[in-house]
This record gives sequence, C-alpha cells and structure tokens, in this order.
Amino acid sequence: MYNIVMCDDEKYILDAIAIYLTIQGYNIFKAYNGKEAVELVGSMKVHLVVMDIMMPVMDGISAMSKIRENSNVPVILL
Repeated sequence: MYNIVMCDDEKYILDAIAIYLTIQGYNIFKAYNGKEAVELVGSMKVHLVVMDIMMPVMDGISAMSKIRENSNVPVILL
C-alpha cells in the first residue's frame, strides 16, 4: 500500500482528489499547509507528496526544500 501526502489549503480540492485515490487503494494523508506536510513526511514512510505552491504558514517551495533536507520522496508541485 502506498502512502501519499496531499497538501493544499483548499479542503474541497483535497477531499475530491482523496476520493479518487482512495478508491484506487492508496493511503491518503492530508495537510493544509506546508508545515503540516513537512511534519507528515518526517513522521512516516511516504511514497509521494502532491503539494500546492501557494499556501499559508509555509508555501510549497519552502516545504519542498525542508523535505529535501531529510528525504528524497518524489514531490509534485501544483
């Protein structure tokens, strides 16, 4: 089972994408800002991060930079 972190500050976007990916058998973990995504990636085995760029608290570019300090997980920026 693959773990995917989805990160976007707009809840309805995360909910819609999560429905489709969950049906396909993926474990989806939601983050609503870059800081939450960094924490999720640091606390478990993650196979993919899909992240918005423009978010409050920590934007997607900054979050990806922090993730890269400790992980080579693939990151898709939207």
